[in-house]
Amino acid sequence: MRTLLSVVTGPPTILLTAALVVLLCFWLLVAAGFTSAGTFDADANLHAWGMGGVPVAVAVSTLTAVAWFLSVGGGLLLAACTPPCPAAGLLRMVLPIAALPVAWRLTCRFVRPLHRLFPDEPGSPDRGEARDHVHHAA
Repeated sequence: MRTLLSVVTGPPTILLTAALVVLLCFWLLVAAGFTSAGTFDADANLHAWGMGGVPVAVAVSTLTAVAWFLSVGGGLLLAACTPPCPAAGLLRMVLPIAALPVAWRLTCRFVRPLHRLFPDEPGSPDRGEARDHVHHAA
C-alpha cells in the first residue's frame, strides 16, 4: 500500500492524479445537476484528434483516466521489478510522459463505440444519417 501511495502521489504522476481529482469533482457536479457533460463542447473540436463524436468532457476524462492507470501501473511494475537506482528514477520520471501517447491511442479506440450514445455531437457518424432520414421522411 505504501508503494501505491508513493507512486500515485510522487512526481510526476502527481500531475495526472491532480487532473483525475479535478475530473472527479467535475463529474460530481454533473451528477448533482450543477453543470452538464457538454459544457466544454463549444471550446474544443476533438475530431482532428480522433476523439470526435463524444462530448469533450468524456474524451478528456477517458484520456486522463487511461494515462493515470498506465502511469500508476507502470510505476508499480517498475517499483516491483527494479532496485532503487538512478536509472529507475529516470524511468519513473519518463513513464507518465510515455503514457500519454499510448493513452491517446487507447482513448481513440474507447470513444469510437460511444458515438452511438451521442448522435448530436459534431463528428458523430450517425449525425448525417439521422438528418438524411428526417429529410426523406418529410
